[in-house]
Amino acid sequence: MANLATTEVRSGPPLSSAPPTFAHPSEEMFAQMMDFYGIDWQYEPRTFPTEWDAAGNTIEAFSPDFYLPEMDLYVELTFMKQSLTRHKNRKLKRMKELYPDVNIRVFYQKDIEDLIFKLGK
Repeated sequence: MANLATTEVRSGPPLSSAPPTFAHPSEEMFAQMMDFYGIDWQYEPRTFPTEWDAAGNTIEAFSPDFYLPEMDLYVELTFMKQSLTRHKNRKLKRMKELYPDVNIRVFYQKDIEDLIFKLGK
């Protein structure tokens, strides 16, 4: 099986290095929220292969958006329409089957809005 890939890593609060290039504005907002509350985070630090070809090459993988080291928690954000999340949910389910010891949570748009509301109090 292929080795796990590593991508850009950054822990908040701000470091001297340039911030990562986020794939979606919701990711940047989540990172800013984690920085505000002093929660260390890493952006897409690990890729989990979820499907291989006959030669053992990775043909599908899942890279959660964030890792929160203090909580040992991977976070995947999705602001897609519910009808479009089917593929992402399938990959996540497969990842949980292959990596049962990995703690991961999906935050949908409503979850983020609720979190912002609760933290804003």
